[in-house]
Amino acid sequence: MSKSIAIIGGGILGLATAYRLLNKGYEINLFEKEKEVALHQTGNNSGVIHSGLYYKPGSLKAKFAVRGLKQMIAFCKENAVPFDQCGKVVVATNLAEKERLHTLYQRGMSNGLSNLRLLNATELKIREPYVEGIEALLVPEVGIVDYGQVCKTLQRLLEKNGVKIHLNSKIEKLKFQKKWFVTTRQSTAEYDYLVNCAGLYCDEVYQKAGGSKEVRIIPFRGEYYMLKPESRKLVKHLIYPVADPQFPFLGVHFTRMMGGGVECGPNAVLAFKREGYKKTDFSFLESWRILSFLGFWKFVSKHWKYGFGEYSRSLSKKRFCKSLQKLIPAITEDDLIPGGAGVRAQAMNAEGNLLEDFHLKFENNAVHVLNAPSPAATASLAIGEEIVSFFLSNV
Repeated sequence: MSKSIAIIGGGILGLATAYRLLNKGYEINLFEKEKEVALHQTGNNSGVIHSGLYYKPGSLKAKFAVRGLKQMIAFCKENAVPFDQCGKVVVATNLAEKERLHTLYQRGMSNGLSNLRLLNATELKIREPYVEGIEALLVPEVGIVDYGQVCKTLQRLLEKNGVKIHLNSKIEKLKFQKKWFVTTRQSTAEYDYLVNCAGLYCDEVYQKAGGSKEVRIIPFRGEYYMLKPESRKLVKHLIYPVADPQFPFLGVHFTRMMGGGVECGPNAVLAFKREGYKKTDFSFLESWRILSFLGFWKFVSKHWKYGFGEYSRSLSKKRFCKSLQKLIPAITEDDLIPGGAGVRAQAMNAEGNLLEDFHLKFENNAVHVLNAPSPAATASLAIGEEIVSFFLSNV
């Protein structure tokens, strides 16, 4: 008799984990609280197939991003999902950034990336005529894809292979007594194993499963502008700044999209609702859970200046444009039109530190994915592979 497994979360991580479980002898049930899969982090993703350039060698992010990039591209080829390996340039605009750029180059080499190349200012101009920089790092493996389309393809393959996907099925209660008892609005059923890929609510699902409050998900909204169609000529690759290690996010950048558009951004501001994609979105309960968390105030005390800058860009198109002009001086406010927004589910500990790496918790015949921000979409098939290897070897 086959073992049963419940997967919570119909974003790309939950779907990829179910996909990796196919033909492994499990009866698979996936629960998603929305009416469709991939409506939140995955569906509002910028669509970058990341390379693993930024991450500390040996970290899960580095390991899974490099492996996941190759797996994602192979999956897209096999299943006719359109993608574009357009490459990206990381641009240094001063000597301090140039030094960090060389560190990134060494890190990328250590992480196993192929064909990295440092470009001088003239070589950069040939590739990106409108970008100003003293040196750049070309990362040719980076690409773009519509992760929503990837998820629809995964859903089709899963259902074709007998996986039961339960939509409109919010988890109300979890209980472990040798088996997992999973209660939704509709019913209660028992399963041998559990996987928590609930994204923005993974910490709350973990607590429902009897877990501690060791980490808390703090939602950060990333807001974008788009280039007008006639201004898209300003961008040929993905264009990124050299990240400042003092700050927790990469900074604004330019991202080509599968539909032909170009996103500019994001900033990173606190969202007062976990699914708060608009500035006006607000939940009293979710805001209280953030503001009553001591770790959040420790974070604020460390990064308030950075946060002030992010909010100023959120409220002022002029300041947002100025930050973009660091890389492309020719860009003007007239080139920009309002874009979309996404919310990053970022885990924070009690000391006010953002968890830098992916964080997976294994206990009671369950795997809880408690921190999986970018590059989790890129790495999803590799993370799913890791979760499956745990079940095959430990339970």
